[in-house]
Amino acid sequence: MRQRFDPLNADDIARLEAQRTWVRNHYTEETRDQYDLLEGKLLLLDTILKNRWIAADEKVKLQSLGVVLGDALVQRMGMRWVIIEDEFGRDPAVNLEGTSIRIFALTLISKRIEGGVEDLDVFALFDEACRSVERLKNEGV
Repeated sequence: MRQRFDPLNADDIARLEAQRTWVRNHYTEETRDQYDLLEGKLLLLDTILKNRWIAADEKVKLQSLGVVLGDALVQRMGMRWVIIEDEFGRDPAVNLEGTSIRIFALTLISKRIEGGVEDLDVFALFDEACRSVERLKNEGV
């Protein structure tokens, strides 16, 4: 089965929003508007990881960080959240509209932390993802 790109349904939207809200709520109510900024998202992810507020076996929480990293890619690269369905199942990803370029953002952080990376540089990971999208876009993927 080829990969199929579909819009998010109501359940998908609710799930991503719940994960996003969990991360966003690490900001105090007075500073929560910082989350709206690209830098605010990345700083929050960096703070959570550097302080080791999430254990390597907390997959759902780690994937929640991935949702926020995906939101940062949407914000910087003009991508959009979609569902990709293939023979392995149905998963959310960010996609550069009009292309087959997609990033499974939920697992960008979790796979690294679960794999033993202790000092993940969120800013470098984000920059690497942006460069990859740009390179693929320039190659006409």
